[in-house]
Amino acid sequence: MIKKGVILAGGTGSRLSPITKITNKHLLPIYNQPMIFYPIATLKKAGILEILIISGQRHAGDFAKLLLDGSEFNMNFSFRVQKGGDGGVAEALYLAKNFAGNDNIAVILGDNIFEDDFSDQINNFQKGAHIFLKKVSQANRFGVAEIDNHKNVINIEEKPNKPKTNFAVTGFYLFDNTVFQKIEKCKISPRGELEITDVNNFFIQENKMTASFVSGNWTDAGTFESFFKATCLAKDLYDKSKENN
Repeated sequence: MIKKGVILAGGTGSRLSPITKITNKHLLPIYNQPMIFYPIATLKKAGILEILIISGQRHAGDFAKLLLDGSEFNMNFSFRVQKGGDGGVAEALYLAKNFAGNDNIAVILGDNIFEDDFSDQINNFQKGAHIFLKKVSQANRFGVAEIDNHKNVINIEEKPNKPKTNFAVTGFYLFDNTVFQKIEKCKISPRGELEITDVNNFFIQENKMTASFVSGNWTDAGTFESFFKATCLAKDLYDKSKENN
């Protein structure tokens, strides 16, 4: 069972320059909403109403102005600032240590848009870590999972030039509170970041990693191509919601 969620919305958005020169990537519009509204909706759909939003210092005030305390969403928002904003996903997540306390947490990257409802996985989660995989055509853009014959994840490689599988690790993770001890063991990667892939591999080494596949549509929005794909997916989801209402 997980009651707390963390949205990671830092980074410089350099791959989307020049449209990110004066604003944070996660505040850009995806169809009819700011990008960050989509991970908020993913967490809310799964029953997580207490959210910590972590952003870089340049645009932290913009997030606060847009989202306020979360009451507009019938949720509770709090904020932390990642100094510099480009030290990696694991560095940003470490700022959630006090927010998490002794509790399990769901972590979602602010540029990920999912169609799935993750309520079952979140309600059934007990300990260790759980990741969500998706078969993709350009696996080298992501962390790539290797799976054995029993569908257990045996290794994750970050953005490999020659991926061993086409199973991308999406930007949604479930962790128990030992995740922060594992971040403390991480070393800065050649990219100059603390990598979430290293954190996940620590869980794998302890045989405390499980995984499931995303059945519905999913995309990130970190490149112009995926940003366009995200807009198309968001429109499809909006159209479906109108049909069901």
